[in-house]
Amino acid sequence: MADVKLQPLADRVLVKPAEAETKTAGGLYIPDSAKEKPQRGTVIAAGPGKKDEPTTVKAGDTVLYGKYSGTEVQVDGVDYLIMRESDIFAII
Repeated sequence: MADVKLQPLADRVLVKPAEAETKTAGGLYIPDSAKEKPQRGTVIAAGPGKKDEPTTVKAGDTVLYGKYSGTEVQVDGVDYLIMRESDIFAII
């Protein structure tokens, strides 16, 4: 796991998005302007949750989330997303 000095609060989760696909299944390379935002990532840190609702995801989980979920943040030159746990659809 990455050693990030950022601890999410309440039901927030810090996610490192997966790399966008650079090649199609047919072998064609996708230009940067046409790449889709990834909808999968790895949980780096999770807050403790809300009162009576503890957080269910933990660091190291690979998750699926909505295409436009979260707020982009940059820590030590690395891009992350901070989102509510409710924006996460599934743990895979």
